[in-house]
Amino acid sequence: MNVLLLYPTWTGAYGLFGHFARRNSTWPPLNLALLAAIAERHGHNVTILDGESEQIPLEEMVQRAVAMKPDLIGFTATSPFFHLSKTVAEGIKRLAPGIPIAVGGPHITIMKEQALLGCFDYAFIGEAEESWPQFLNACEQRKDLSTVRGIIYRRNGELVSTGQPADITDLDALPIPARHRLPMSRYKLGTLRGRLPFTSIQTMRGCPWKCIFCASEALKTTEMRVRSPRSVVNEMKQVVEIFGTRHFYIVDDVMTLWKDHILEICDLIDQEGLQITFEGSTRANLVEEDVIARLVKSGLIRLSFGLETVDPEIRRTMKKQVPLEHYVKANGICNKYGVEALNSVMIGLPGETRETVRATLKFLRQAREVKQANFAIAVPYPGTEFHKLAVNGEKGVKLMTQDFSEYRRYGSAVTTVGELTPHDLIDLQNEGFVSIYSAPWRWIPMLQKHGVIGGSLMLVRVARLLSQKLFAGHGHASQEQLISLGDGAFGRIQDSAMSPEPVGVAPTGSSSTTPLLTIASASRTGAAPAGHFGHPTNPNG
Repeated sequence: MNVLLLYPTWTGAYGLFGHFARRNSTWPPLNLALLAAIAERHGHNVTILDGESEQIPLEEMVQRAVAMKPDLIGFTATSPFFHLSKTVAEGIKRLAPGIPIAVGGPHITIMKEQALLGCFDYAFIGEAEESWPQFLNACEQRKDLSTVRGIIYRRNGELVSTGQPADITDLDALPIPARHRLPMSRYKLGTLRGRLPFTSIQTMRGCPWKCIFCASEALKTTEMRVRSPRSVVNEMKQVVEIFGTRHFYIVDDVMTLWKDHILEICDLIDQEGLQITFEGSTRANLVEEDVIARLVKSGLIRLSFGLETVDPEIRRTMKKQVPLEHYVKANGICNKYGVEALNSVMIGLPGETRETVRATLKFLRQAREVKQANFAIAVPYPGTEFHKLAVNGEKGVKLMTQDFSEYRRYGSAVTTVGELTPHDLIDLQNEGFVSIYSAPWRWIPMLQKHGVIGGSLMLVRVARLLSQKLFAGHGHASQEQLISLGDGAFGRIQDSAMSPEPVGVAPTGSSSTTPLLTIASASRTGAAPAGHFGHPTNPNG
């Protein structure tokens, strides 16, 4: 079969924010590359159209997809960008209704039948590495799909679900993602060493903890699976030899969860003489000086952790109780060894007040070891405990919209938390940015990462927000909102509530007044320990 996998562009819908997002980082759709490799292993021909890296407008993506005349089109979707996949799928169905379209991803896994809209013919639930090739072979041979676990489809107008797919237990058995189907030269990531060509890579799946803002139960992420260090380094070696890419973003939820696992990877990196750099995320209490010193020798240049809040009651509610002193210590260790440290802060969790937000800001102002922090607004994504609380109006949280296109962490809020309205949360996000980056001792890392021009623009925005705050009481408040990109980059968007787009007007950048496309807004049971968990050879034991 000729299979076409589509990844629609998303930054174009966010104006200047999208410009800064693209400038700072462009990520490869590694999940589609893995599905492509699996399909190729089973004899199918695959093309990936990455609309984000190539900046393909949605209407053009529709035209190009139809022109390729594939036997099947596939999408992946998260909740905030599901409407984009829907928009492109609807456009394809208008022009070529006979092309079958499949969709998968976290949003589909959680929403199931609700996500199988009329523009989609098939939906994949959960991990699709086994169901995907079975589905392709069944379609090619015109066999009954009821034997393929983990899909939803229509039969005689009725929805049919084949249940949960088989769990993927042996990650080493999966092929290396088909990066040869991606425009690898387009993927770059901003660091203190400049914008580096990079790719993402996975060494393990899962996280043993159950924070309320993660869909751990719905996505079964507490089931830990680990690749062998040799398979990981073999993939790195292939990327270096074929593409010349030498920076890797390890997408594991907790990169330092098992010391012996990541240390063996580093031993093999050195043995192969790869001369690479890498980064990843972890928990602050799993940052140990001897481990960081060793990782740096093999190329570690950046580490991220989630601080979220300093309020002890909110930390208990969100089920993330790493003591605060670990964050100061972790940042200090990173600074000592020249590792860029990113700290994520989240406002708007159950129990949040102006006082708790400002307590977090005070901590960040006084913690000079913390050089960089972003300030996100908590989003109750479907499938999370946070979403259930917001839907039911529990713990002072009320969900204000079911429009998933508004479920963004920056410049948008979809909940009322206690007395804080969505606009209050956005104002506090802006205040947090000013508070963090008005500190002169944070300017040097900012300039190193974004360059003189980018860093200077950010400092100008700090000054602008300060002036807006001073004049807000005199009727001069601006409609502009500052939004963080999650890694220190910032841009501006217009408040859609203040500047609504008339219904029927073409999206920005479209020359047509009647566009083809209209973007619609529509496990473990025991308590996880606070430190290391399990062992790579028996992660769930």
